[in-house]
Amino acid sequence: MPLQWGPGGGNNVDMPNHLNNPIENDPFAGRIVVGTDDSEGSRKAISWAVGEAKVRGRGITLTHAIVPMAASSAFGIAVPPPLDLIENLQDSTMEDLAGIAADLDYPDVEVVVDIGTPSEILLAASETAELLVLGSRGRGGFTSLLLGSVGSQVASHANCPVIVVRDNPRSGACEILVGLDGSQNSITALGFAFNEASRHGFSLVAVHAWDVPSFDLVITGDGSIPLPVEHLADDEIRLSAEILAGYTEQYPDVKVVEHLVRAPAVQALLDSASNAAMIVLGTRGRNAALGALLGSTSNGVLHKANIPVAIVPMPG
Repeated sequence: MPLQWGPGGGNNVDMPNHLNNPIENDPFAGRIVVGTDDSEGSRKAISWAVGEAKVRGRGITLTHAIVPMAASSAFGIAVPPPLDLIENLQDSTMEDLAGIAADLDYPDVEVVVDIGTPSEILLAASETAELLVLGSRGRGGFTSLLLGSVGSQVASHANCPVIVVRDNPRSGACEILVGLDGSQNSITALGFAFNEASRHGFSLVAVHAWDVPSFDLVITGDGSIPLPVEHLADDEIRLSAEILAGYTEQYPDVKVVEHLVRAPAVQALLDSASNAAMIVLGTRGRNAALGALLGSTSNGVLHKANIPVAIVPMPG
């Protein structure tokens, strides 16, 4: 049974009384949910979530996973930990998170501490949450969120956008960077990017990176390249323009800059991110088979970007 604290909610720990509305049955619905622990990455994720919540007018739910460790006996039989140990751990974690919530410059913060794996709890939250926000690395209940299996599972299987925060963008960053490749996943990410740029008053930089696949550069006996390379750039320009057309009409307030780059997509995105506040990507692209859980581009950017990265799933 998860422990919950919210505006006016009661449980067995003393909570601040600066929030007055009763907690809903679903503490994640329509809210910005942050996976938390006592790590620097978690603190950065919370800080980013507060800024985003102010822009969106959404509440924040801080959540923590307690993974009970089973002790083994001399006979190799796993022994579950004592129930009071788990309850005490839940209580102390609730107290810690309630203290963090009380210190935030935001009036609507709730706390949920549950027993289970981090990916299990976060994926369940993604069913109704507006956003999931994770630090790039954690400890305790959220160890190695970015580079470990938990981060890959959450980013690739969540039902809402997942924001991974390794570090905050530089002061004055005013662009939302989005990767385009013509796939439906990237078009879904583009919609999120336009919305984000409009909310914050940022410009949108659409990076359409293309390159000739290595298997197409097989030199035939007469030395010719069996691919009309001279037409590829024109095709990519037309594709990018077609994708952007509808959104520029829907968001006339957003200034759009197009970058068509012949380079590997990860390199192109990172090279274009010097003034970006966020990089936005779909879960998979045209070359989805090259990825494991995420597409190879999304996975590569998550590992290397120093600014928040949004992974946007397909609807449904």
